[in-house]
Amino acid sequence: MKQVWLYLTLVLALLTAGGQAMAQALTFATVERPPFSMGREDQTGFSIDLMRAVSDQLGREVRFVTVDSFGEMLGQVESGAVDGAIANISITAAREAVMDFTLPVFESGLQIMVDGGDRLPLWRQILTWQVAAYLALALVALWGIGMLMWVFERRKQPYFDRPAREAVFPAFWWALNLIVNGGFEERQPRSVPGRIMATGMVFGSLFVVSLFVAQITAAMTVNALTSSVTGLNDLDTRRVGTVAGSTASAFLSARSVEHHTYAGLSDLLEAFETGMINAVVFDAPILRYYLSHEPASDAYLVETVFRAEDYGIALPSGSALREPLNQALLTLRENGSYAALVTNWFGD
Repeated sequence: MKQVWLYLTLVLALLTAGGQAMAQALTFATVERPPFSMGREDQTGFSIDLMRAVSDQLGREVRFVTVDSFGEMLGQVESGAVDGAIANISITAAREAVMDFTLPVFESGLQIMVDGGDRLPLWRQILTWQVAAYLALALVALWGIGMLMWVFERRKQPYFDRPAREAVFPAFWWALNLIVNGGFEERQPRSVPGRIMATGMVFGSLFVVSLFVAQITAAMTVNALTSSVTGLNDLDTRRVGTVAGSTASAFLSARSVEHHTYAGLSDLLEAFETGMINAVVFDAPILRYYLSHEPASDAYLVETVFRAEDYGIALPSGSALREPLNQALLTLRENGSYAALVTNWFGD
C-alpha cells in the first residue's frame, strides 16, 4: 500500500511539474519596427498584438525583450536564448537553414520611398531654359515679320501708316494675330510682297506651331522622367539607403545597386530626413506607415512592390512550439481575430 502511495505521489508531482512548465511564460525577442513592434517598456504593434493573441490560444503568458538590432534579435533565436522572435521577420531560405518559422503571418514586399524634392512641379517642367529660348525666338520672329510687313504696307493702309517707333507694337500684334487667329479681315495686306509674305506665314505657321508644341512637350517629358523615380533603373542617380543585413540590402546587392546601409530603421529614416540619402528601399508596410505619420513630408512611394515576402514568427531550430503556434494562428484566422488585427493596424 505504501508503494502505491509513493507511486501516486510521484505521478502527481510529474503532472504538476508539467503543468507548471506549460504555464511558464514565453520569452520573445523583438525590435523597433513601426507599426509591427513599438516601444521598449509598453510594447505595442501588429506583431506584438498578434503574439499576445496566439499565446492566449496556448494558455501561456508572453513577455517581450526589445533588442537594439535585427541581427541581435535573430542571433538570440538562433542560439536558443529566447523562445522565439516576432517583428517584420521575412521568411528566407538562409534564415530557414538556421532556425524555424511558423506559417506566414503577413504578406509584404519591398518598396522605394523617394524624396519628393526631386520631383519638379508642373510650372518648373514647363518653364525650362529650353522652352524659354523657344519663346524668345518666337517673339523676335513675330516682331521681325511685323516690322517687315510695316515696310511693305505703311503707305498702303492706315493701320501701318505711322512712324517706325509707333509701329513696333501694332506690327507685332498684327503678326501675332495672323499666326493665332488667321489675321484681321479688315487689315489684309494690299501690297504684293505683303500678300506673298502673309500667305507664306499662314502656311508656315502650321508647321512652326506644331514644332513648337512638340518641343515644349518633349522638354516637359524629359524633365518629368529625369526628376522622378519609377523603378530600380532610376536609382542610379539617387543616394540609396536601407538597413544593414536586411532582405532589402541583399536585394539591392544582387542587382548591383549601390547603396548605403544603416544599423537600424531609426538611423535610416534620420539619414533620409536630413538629406544624406534621397531614396529608401525597405519593407513596404513600414514605409507606408512612416509616410502616413509624416503629413508634412513631400516624399512619395513608387507604386511597384518588389520581391514579395512573407513575415513569420522565428523559432529556434527544432522548437516544440512550432506546431502549437501554427494551430493557434490557424484558429485566429478562422475565428476572424487575425482579420480584426489587420484592420486595426492597417485599415481596410
